[in-house]
Amino acid sequence: MVDTVVVTAINNKYAGYITIADEIKDDAAAAVKEMHDLKIKTVMLSGDKQAVVNNVAKKIGIDEAYGDLLPEAKVEKVQKIKNEGRHIAFVGDGVNDAPVVALADAGIAMGGLGSDATIETADVVIQNDQPSKIVSAIKIGKITRNIVWQNIILAMVVKGIVLVLGAGGVANLWEAVIADVGVALLAIMNAVRIQKIKL
Repeated sequence: MVDTVVVTAINNKYAGYITIADEIKDDAAAAVKEMHDLKIKTVMLSGDKQAVVNNVAKKIGIDEAYGDLLPEAKVEKVQKIKNEGRHIAFVGDGVNDAPVVALADAGIAMGGLGSDATIETADVVIQNDQPSKIVSAIKIGKITRNIVWQNIILAMVVKGIVLVLGAGGVANLWEAVIADVGVALLAIMNAVRIQKIKL
């Protein structure tokens, strides 16, 4: 048995016991699978018993699972992974997760049931507590990064061309201003298309 057992007594006499276990989110297994599809390794750090952690990890397909961890032990685990040169996005909701959320390259808090300390520390807050939204956040981040690089390259190329033309006496000040404003408008239009991308 991996659930937490609570023994009950009535008038100092044993009456039985109750088993308690956290409920796994409906979309947790699907979220972990999508992360694996994106070549993301999943690691679970928990203060729960190792047997409970192993059971949950097996059910939803997590790669590595560590239980019986105090907050400082979680920090040590994350620091060890970072020292190996890997980038970390840590998802947490409890007040004990705040130090690790702050240490991670990307701290993600579950906002619906998360503690205020963790939410304030996090870079990203998932408001509806759905693990599948973590994958959506990762995809949005990748799309945003690509668009930022497109805008930077576009701006550098156009400004480089105008600079060369200006040095050669072909482009004047007004053409440089128009090119600058035009690049800004193109960058805005390129960024706006994020809203139409379906994840």
